[in-house]
Amino acid sequence: MSALQIPALSDKESELFLREAIDSPKRRTVKILHQKGDEFNHVFNFICSDSYMQPHLHPGDEKIENIHVIKGSCAVIYFNEDGLPVSAQLLGEGGVSCIKVPAFTWHTYVMLTDEVITYETMMGVYSPDTWKKMAPWAPSEDLEISAQYLGDLKAHSKRLL
Repeated sequence: MSALQIPALSDKESELFLREAIDSPKRRTVKILHQKGDEFNHVFNFICSDSYMQPHLHPGDEKIENIHVIKGSCAVIYFNEDGLPVSAQLLGEGGVSCIKVPAFTWHTYVMLTDEVITYETMMGVYSPDTWKKMAPWAPSEDLEISAQYLGDLKAHSKRLL
């Protein structure tokens, strides 16, 4: 399957997973389409506007993240090694429908609409120890300060877009 062949997602499934995201502590959920141990990973992400994703990178040459927006819009923010936002890219309404995030690139996403659905693909067998490296300069997702940091990221995205 190429990254451009997006699997079907019914309206009923979308509604079900979006409700699950709303009820989730992280305000997002996934529909995993691959099997454990597969080399090709692909998932649908269902994300609420107040979901904070700690900036991270994928440490592996094969770990190029392909993101396709199915519903809504978000900004992908790129950072330098010191954690300063250096650029942003609009995905979805008013922007491009898909992007490739290079391996070894600090990045995160901020949702610009109430609900966002993305289809994401990446090569490499998933292992929680090697899949991604969290940015040491950003708050972890379970800290209260992360809500303020998300607000700052949204403000940065508006300036950078």
